[in-house]
Amino acid sequence: MKITAPMTALLVWLMLIAPAGADIVVRDDSGADIRLKSPARRIVSLAPHITENLYVAGAGAYVVGVTDYSDYPPVARQLPRIGQSGRMDMEALLALKPDLVIAWQGGTPTTQIEKLKALGLAVFLVRSDRMASVASDIEYYGQLAGTPETANRAAAQFRQRLAALRTTYSGKAPVRVFYQIWQRPMMTVGARQLITDAIRLCGGENIFGQLSTLAPTVNVEAVLAARPQVIIASGNNAARPPWLDEWKRWPQLEAVRRNQLYHIDPDLIQRHTFRLLEGAEQLCQQIDSARIER
Repeated sequence: MKITAPMTALLVWLMLIAPAGADIVVRDDSGADIRLKSPARRIVSLAPHITENLYVAGAGAYVVGVTDYSDYPPVARQLPRIGQSGRMDMEALLALKPDLVIAWQGGTPTTQIEKLKALGLAVFLVRSDRMASVASDIEYYGQLAGTPETANRAAAQFRQRLAALRTTYSGKAPVRVFYQIWQRPMMTVGARQLITDAIRLCGGENIFGQLSTLAPTVNVEAVLAARPQVIIASGNNAARPPWLDEWKRWPQLEAVRRNQLYHIDPDLIQRHTFRLLEGAEQLCQQIDSARIER
């Protein structure tokens, strides 16, 4: 068929109005579809674990701003800070001209999230409340930043190691676990907390796992009544919390009598990141040690 001049003009016009590429559409954990015209190239992270997972997903080069305590990987320490998640410097954030903001649903205040959306920013929410969600989060970031190969590979590795832990510890005798995240006030982890999910993975039973609060405050009497067989703590750094040994004042506890008092670096167990597998492996070994000693 001979292409005439009018037909040629029509084809050129169609090419001009056609989109250069399909939009990127990813549904976040709130159920909202986040639409980007192209892969995100100026990302602001509103939580340390989000920052870390962005690097794992191959999107670290596109992170232009982070909140305080985003210290891993070390290169993230050099990024501009916009304050803490609950007390953001909105002017500093806007000055970064982000094309995507990633926030932690349940960690970033709803008022802050709504304000960002009202300013016309694309805000992607992740819940990150189960170990398996780490892999999903990494995949999300790969889609949003156009790095799916790196992200999918990391997510697959995470799932494989998680499945191996589940296989190793499933079916083992249950162990009553008290996990202490702070001393004054004494705080633990509730039902919907990531650490409770890790305890369950290891065949443990969180003695306060029935509480709905993420980080409930408890007292010594409640711990004594629950009779934990192992006590595990994470303070504010990698060092063993000095208050862990205060439990030795109650030798009637099986955990004390059998010297089942352990600690884990909070960065490995309290952050929803790829390194969580390291913390979970330590946790499972500690719980298993208490199981063997019985």
